[in-house]
Amino acid sequence: MGEQPIFSTRAHVFQIDPNTKKNWVPTSKHAVTVSYFFDSTRNVYRIISLDGSKAIINSTITPNMTFTKTSQKFGQWADSRANTVYGLGFSSESLLVKFAEKFAEFKEAARAAKEKSQEKMELSSTPSQESAPGDLLSPLTPESINGTDEDRVTPEPPPPPPAEARAEPSQNALLFTHSSSSTSINKHWEAELEALKGNNAKLTAALLESTANVKQWKQQLAAYQDEAERLHKRVTELECVSGQTTGIKSQKTELNRTIEELELDLRAKEEELEQLKEEVQSAHEFQSHRDSLTQKLQDTETRNQTLEAQLSDLEQRLEGSQLEREAFRTSLRSLLELLDTKIFELTELRDTLAKLIEGS
Repeated sequence: MGEQPIFSTRAHVFQIDPNTKKNWVPTSKHAVTVSYFFDSTRNVYRIISLDGSKAIINSTITPNMTFTKTSQKFGQWADSRANTVYGLGFSSESLLVKFAEKFAEFKEAARAAKEKSQEKMELSSTPSQESAPGDLLSPLTPESINGTDEDRVTPEPPPPPPAEARAEPSQNALLFTHSSSSTSINKHWEAELEALKGNNAKLTAALLESTANVKQWKQQLAAYQDEAERLHKRVTELECVSGQTTGIKSQKTELNRTIEELELDLRAKEEELEQLKEEVQSAHEFQSHRDSLTQKLQDTETRNQTLEAQLSDLEQRLEGSQLEREAFRTSLRSLLELLDTKIFELTELRDTLAKLIEGS
């Protein structure tokens, strides 16, 4: 059935800065779905998270991993295979606690699966230590080819036991049939034993020849394993995308709700903008009225200056008229004085003439 999601949650994903090993670098712009996957074929638990079509978490849970809660809403764990530290930021403490509980649960399940697979491997790969060909078979064991990998829970199937190891039950059966006085069966087992010995000799020669090419086989196997891992990751990403349909629907619902809220905010902003436009229009009208009053004030000041100039001219003209009037009065007084003098002289002359007339 491949890998199947067994638990999912949403969180912000971070990775430790590979340069400083101190600062957190966000690998997702928003909260994404983080899922636990179980591979029933290999008994492997993994944590996978996708941001669109990009896998930002692909971590296999091993027994030596530890999930640490560094705050009420943040937790982290180190992945030695990926050579990084993952961090998750949750929206609530309950989500963090639930994720940590699942991590511990699947970690113990991985530990138990590993121990169980190791026990099966030890029981199925117990060859005869006295057989020299068994020593020659050791370069082809999973440990010699694949190396030790703590993250591989289900090892490759152990090789078949050496030919001599399988021959021992035939010898025991031969003794058993001999004790039961079955000569024909005894010959049959002897013939089979000889055939097994011949096959064992051929296998020994073939193993000696193949031992020289172990390095080349290891390189080819490593290339095959890398290609298989790449294809497995791709399949996992595709399965995770298909398994996140529910999460995508919930994200769509949240996005629709967010769009509605944004539309309400937009309407409110539009109303506010209309009010601001009205206020700006009122301000423009006020500015126009102010400019009109300013122009009127300037016109009034101009007229006032004109009137002041006319008043100054009238004052000058009045002052000139007053001076002329004063001069006229002065001339008139002089004329009156002269007239009085002439009148007085005429009076004296009249009096003298009268006296002369009377005296004559």
